Amino acid sequence: MVPFLHALNMNKLFALLLSFFPVVVLASVGDETLDLTSHWAGYLALTLFVIAYILVMVEEFTHFRKSKPVILVAGIIWAVIAWVYADQGLPHAAEVALRHNILEFAELFLFLLVAMTYIEAMRERLVFERLKVWLISKGFSFRQLFWLTGFLAFFISPIADNLTTALIMGAVVLAVGSGNNRFISIAFVNIVVAANAGGAFSPFGDITTLMVWQKGIVGFEQFFSLFLPSLVNFIVPATIMHFFIKNETPDALEQTVSIKPGGVVITILFLFTIMTAVSFHNFLHLPPAMGMMTGLGYLMVAGYFVKKRHDFAKPPSERFDVFRKIANAEWDTLLFFFGVIISVGGLGFMGYLALVSEAMYVQLGATYANILVGILSAIVDNIPVMFAVLTMQPDMSLGQWLLVTLTAGVGGSLLSIGSAAGVALMGQSKGHYTFGSHLKWIWAIALGYGASILTHLWINEALMDGPIL
Repeated sequence: MVPFLHALNMNKLFALLLSFFPVVVLASVGDETLDLTSHWAGYLALTLFVIAYILVMVEEFTHFRKSKPVILVAGIIWAVIAWVYADQGLPHAAEVALRHNILEFAELFLFLLVAMTYIEAMRERLVFERLKVWLISKGFSFRQLFWLTGFLAFFISPIADNLTTALIMGAVVLAVGSGNNRFISIAFVNIVVAANAGGAFSPFGDITTLMVWQKGIVGFEQFFSLFLPSLVNFIVPATIMHFFIKNETPDALEQTVSIKPGGVVITILFLFTIMTAVSFHNFLHLPPAMGMMTGLGYLMVAGYFVKKRHDFAKPPSERFDVFRKIANAEWDTLLFFFGVIISVGGLGFMGYLALVSEAMYVQLGATYANILVGILSAIVDNIPVMFAVLTMQPDMSLGQWLLVTLTAGVGGSLLSIGSAAGVALMGQSKGHYTFGSHLKWIWAIALGYGASILTHLWINEALMDGPIL
């Protein structure tokens, strides 16, 4: 790993970003693009974005929702850009660029909104609660439960999001492992790793994979080349942690929960909606978001009959209502994505992403740069990191694009704050699973991270089209 020492060349980039020379640079780097990286507007935008992201990272302590600072900063960044461009006689250049960024967000927003609505509908119909109760009532040993919740998280997260998957499995662990704090802590680490790993080999498993798929860089079926590397990422740390769990059997809990009418139909329609999105993209060459919106139509029609046949006699507040499910979607998360995508798009338009691309993908090389992306995603949310890579559009082979998709997806497992799954479980565990308890296993998770990368470089070598290192 000695070549990683070349990362010190990044100092040139940071020196450039932080050196506030009194020189104003407005060099044209395109027909209607100005290089603002050494201009006061660029420094201001970069500073504001860093401040906003610090507020995002401390949300757990301040309870200041993450969408608020990034949306505010996004508006200021583009206002500053538009002002500078208008002053240089280019009043419409910023408008054209911003419309492009808004279009990218709109496709992601519509896709995620439908997926979140379906997940909320399935939760309200007690589909996930039924799965949880079934697991609790089977009387599995702690070791069996450790592996079962891990494998379920790995295979559910490619369809549902890793956050929902982690919360469901976490509820099972808390219910069965009550009083066994050590088991809960280790099982939660395993769930975070498994959920993030499972999301890496599916276009629907993580926001980063969805962004890469919607961009048309990696085809739907090509993501499954990452199945084995993702599995290795989960299996290696899980095998190590297995030996630290006592092979005891907790008392089985007797509970009964039935799926509400329409729950099974809605689950089937969700799978059919995913098939529709894939078909629209692969065969009709339409945006996947259009297929998902068509799937929302399926849910609306089904919801009408569920309400009419089964919920008509209930009070209005208890009836199945699709629009109530839409209202219950993760709006803070959706608006956070807006702020991040628009802000990063603005920094890219100023020229900063070109500098980062030069420092990482030219000086380090694609493989080391993509490994570094995964490590960064454990500290900074993987959404802006991946969006930055997509905006840079480095000249990479399919194998390298798959590598950065893998690392951005699983790198967040290195720290508990590196993924939505980890942050959510810290809140759910009530002190049993913390930043420190996760950090104890970073060495095992790092072994899995390295092993998954080596597995990908080995089995997908033919997709690299050139030297790997």
